[in-house]
Amino acid sequence: MFRRNRLMIAFAAVGMLMSASAGAQEYPTKPITLIVPWPAGGSTDISMRAIAESASKILGQPVTIDNKAGGSGTVGPATMVAAGKPDGYTIAQIPITVFRLPLMQEVSWDPAKDFSYIVHLTGYTFGVTTSAESQFKTWKDVVDFAKANPGKVTYATPGAGTSLHIGMEQIATLAGIKLTQVPFKGGAETNAAVLGQHTMLQADSTGWRPLVDAGKLRLLMVWTSARSPNFPNVPTLKELGYPMVYDSPFGIAGPKGMDPKIVAKLHDAFKKALDDPAVIATLAKFDMVPNYKNTEDYKKFVTEVTNSELKVIETLGLAKKKN
Repeated sequence: MFRRNRLMIAFAAVGMLMSASAGAQEYPTKPITLIVPWPAGGSTDISMRAIAESASKILGQPVTIDNKAGGSGTVGPATMVAAGKPDGYTIAQIPITVFRLPLMQEVSWDPAKDFSYIVHLTGYTFGVTTSAESQFKTWKDVVDFAKANPGKVTYATPGAGTSLHIGMEQIATLAGIKLTQVPFKGGAETNAAVLGQHTMLQADSTGWRPLVDAGKLRLLMVWTSARSPNFPNVPTLKELGYPMVYDSPFGIAGPKGMDPKIVAKLHDAFKKALDDPAVIATLAKFDMVPNYKNTEDYKKFVTEVTNSELKVIETLGLAKKKN
């Protein structure tokens, strides 16, 4: 009797292991939610929808976009960390503000502990635009006006603490001028702000391109290492005398504690999606270049970028006070 009980327990244990293994192999068995922490219609939203559609074909389940804007791109990831289960069915795009904001203020997440990093994908082409009706024809016009009118030049960004905000403050410091940030939730709002001349400038990713192409906005500079092939007559920051390159690269992560097999499956699907001609075309439309990193390299990148961001934040005097 005792021996039979031991055998039953052993068989049950084996069955549980086989079930768990099968569960990991079968993933995904239902739709996956990908949180995009920006409003619909911007360059991030459109590019992530293209990547998600391609990845869904590989995974065999829909990857649906859930726009959770706010907090300079941190509300979505923070919501996932607080409420998401580490089962691979809720993941999020991770903007660089997830690493930067904890250096500037108290937050509810720890970027080193609260995420399962999956894959690094791409980065942005950032630029500064103004209304086509604006008095500013070049960036030098902006600098000259700002020197004569300190603080009068307003610029729209997708949020305080974003790369656009930090980048503009670095530029202002180097130029010896004072600019006034007006934060919004994303590109659709910053487009409307500068188009309606509610702000004098817009600092954002290439969601402004259709308006620039249509002649409604004027592009004054880009923040890439070389000129954009789509805007060959527009100077880079470096050409204007600012030794900076900003592309704010990003990837995808889930809540902490995800099964490595599920992480691997998601990694492989999104990596393959980057090779999809439809995805490549969408990224090219917004001057976004694939910047792939595998899971381990992505984890190392998080540490590296956090350390480099701390130096910038401290230099600008924006670091949170230590207790």
